[in-house]
Amino acid sequence: MKRHLSLYAVAARYDLIEHARNRFAMLLVVLYVPTWVTLAYLVIPDKAVPVHLRATGQDLAVPGNELTQITGAINAVTLITGFMMFAATFNGSRFDRRLAMAGYPRFHLVLAKTTSLAITSALLAAYATAVTYTAWTPRRPLLLATALFCAAMTYGALGVIFGSVLHREVEGMFALIMTSVIDVALQNPISSSGANSSLMQLLPSYGTVQAATTAGFSTAAAPAYVAIQLTWFAAAAFLGLLTFRHRTRNALSRRPAATFRKAGAHREPAGPPTGRCAS
Repeated sequence: MKRHLSLYAVAARYDLIEHARNRFAMLLVVLYVPTWVTLAYLVIPDKAVPVHLRATGQDLAVPGNELTQITGAINAVTLITGFMMFAATFNGSRFDRRLAMAGYPRFHLVLAKTTSLAITSALLAAYATAVTYTAWTPRRPLLLATALFCAAMTYGALGVIFGSVLHREVEGMFALIMTSVIDVALQNPISSSGANSSLMQLLPSYGTVQAATTAGFSTAAAPAYVAIQLTWFAAAAFLGLLTFRHRTRNALSRRPAATFRKAGAHREPAGPPTGRCAS
C-alpha cells in the first residue's frame, strides 16, 4: 500500500508542477476569467430575457447581463481547463509513454491526472464564482460553483482526448475554442433563438448551463442536471482513458520477431563454399 501511495504521489506532484509551469494558462486564469466575466456584466444590457428552467419547469425573466455572466463564466472555465489538460497531454505524451514502458503503473498515472484535473477545476470554479459574486448575488452560489466544476472536469477530459489524437497545438486550441463557444453560445437565449430547443440536451455543457442558471435565479436544487453533467464527464473520461491507454501501449510489437523466426525456419541451409580448393 505504501508503494502505491508513493507512486501515486510522485505522479500527482509531477502533473501539478506541469500545470503550474504553464505560464500562459496562469495568465488566462488571472486575467481572462475576471475580464470576460466582468465585461459580460457591464456591456450586456440588463434587459429582461425569458428563460425556461427545466429543473423547476419555471419560465422566468432574468437580467440579460447576469445571464451572460453565468454563460461567460462557463465558457472561461471550460476553455482554460481544456487548454491546460490538452497542453499537459500533448507535451507529456512521450514522457508518459516512456514511464509506462518502463513499468510505471498506468493506473497511478491516470489517477494522478484525474487528481490534478479535479484540483484545477475546483480552484477555477471557486474563482469564477467569487468573481461573479462581486457583481451580483446568485441565489445558490454553492450550486453555481458545483456546476462550473462539473463543466471544467468535462472539458478537461476532452482536452486529454484532443491532446492524444491531434498532432498540432493549433489544432487542439481551435477544437477546444470552437467546441466551447458553440456549446455555450447556442444555450444563451440572448445569442440563440433556439436556446429552449430539445436539441440543446445533446450539448456537452447542457447540464451545467441548466444547473448554473437555476443557481443564479432560483432557490431550487438541480441534482438531475448536475448528474447529467457528471455523465458527460464520465463518458469523456472513459474515452480519454482509452486514448491514453492506446498512446502508452508497448511499441515493441512481437509480430516482427515471430515473422523473423518463421522466415528463418524455412531458410535453406547454406551450401559449401564455392571457392578454389587448395591442392
